[in-house]
Amino acid sequence: MTPACLKCVICGKEFSASARNYTCGVCGQDGTLDVIYDLKAAGKNLSVKSLSMNNDRSMWRYSDILPVENTKNIPALSVGFTPLYRSAKFEREYNVSEFYIKDDGRNPTGSLKDRASALCVAKALDIMDETGAAEPPVIACASTGNAASSLAGFAAVSGIAAYIFVPRNAPAAKVTQLLVYGANVVLVEGDYGDAYDLAAAAIGHFGWYNRNCAINPYLVEGKKTCALEIAEQLNWNVPDRIYISVGDGCCISSLYKGFSDLLELGFIERLPKITGVQAEGAAPIYKAFAENSDKVVFTSAHTLADSISVGSPKNWAKALRAVSRSGGEFLTVSDADITSAIPELARGSGVFAEPAGAAAFAGFRRMARDGKLKNSERVAVVVTGNGLKDIEGAQKSVGKARSCVPDINAFLKLNF
Repeated sequence: MTPACLKCVICGKEFSASARNYTCGVCGQDGTLDVIYDLKAAGKNLSVKSLSMNNDRSMWRYSDILPVENTKNIPALSVGFTPLYRSAKFEREYNVSEFYIKDDGRNPTGSLKDRASALCVAKALDIMDETGAAEPPVIACASTGNAASSLAGFAAVSGIAAYIFVPRNAPAAKVTQLLVYGANVVLVEGDYGDAYDLAAAAIGHFGWYNRNCAINPYLVEGKKTCALEIAEQLNWNVPDRIYISVGDGCCISSLYKGFSDLLELGFIERLPKITGVQAEGAAPIYKAFAENSDKVVFTSAHTLADSISVGSPKNWAKALRAVSRSGGEFLTVSDADITSAIPELARGSGVFAEPAGAAAFAGFRRMARDGKLKNSERVAVVVTGNGLKDIEGAQKSVGKARSCVPDINAFLKLNF
């Protein structure tokens, strides 16, 4: 549906939904924008009952509160309605009432970022329709890896050119995905901040459509469908607490946006406590929260969890809001915590997470071991990316396989 307006997360200034604003003209780059709808009008078509009769098992079942005008522009790849698994094993081991895992590694290119890219492509094609352009727009972004491969896949299926800027040390599997999809890939000498700055300069110079979720307000709307699904999959009885890893701040702010929209629509009775997990070596938002500061100090980032290796998060204001208004918190985990969480999560649930996805589980585990969770709590962990995205990271968490000649006596000597 057509949004009512765009609104600055810091000063509250409103902008026309037809404007091409990415950030607030008053607050600058820090003033990221919310997409605001007339939810009362949306509620005339969207209801718990209408969703129960909707056979569309994708994120587009929530199109009444998504900012896409023409359904013909929706990419062909099916995104969303990923599994929500319950784990009795983790309930017993960590003494919580209910434990759920949202496996967003099951999306087409293997991460939650597909939700944003699907909406990005549809929105870019909407603008093409509005302006009467003869050719589809070029879309560009900077990424540590997942947003890049996601954009590459959705641009490919929609016949759109994509330019993608990633740090040179991005995992080989993710870079390979980009090249397979036919994207124009630039390996930037530097970190995510350097890649972002170069992407922003190129986007400004050529007038490309900006897929950077930390800036483009519409992309959070795609990601918020993860929250909508969790609520619906739990029959609108949301968890007490939900964990998600945090890099740029987009995924955690999208959870807040999704649950907030549902609360205003009357579909749920409360917000879950949204808990953000950062790596110790890339924790500027955590530090601001811990110091009760309304400003994030940018720094360098060092963590094996490449998807959240962000020292200069652009969506920090929305991230801080998500945690503070939901009554949640931020915490950090070490790379060793993340590494050990990968096999534990896989062996306890069958879900193979990349390091950033496992970081959320590591955060839950830390709070449980520290006695900070009640045994009556219902908990959900969002796994944001598939483990096959970063095999090198996963290999650090397990030992080597044993070799054996094709002889039964040799096998028996291995002593499994």
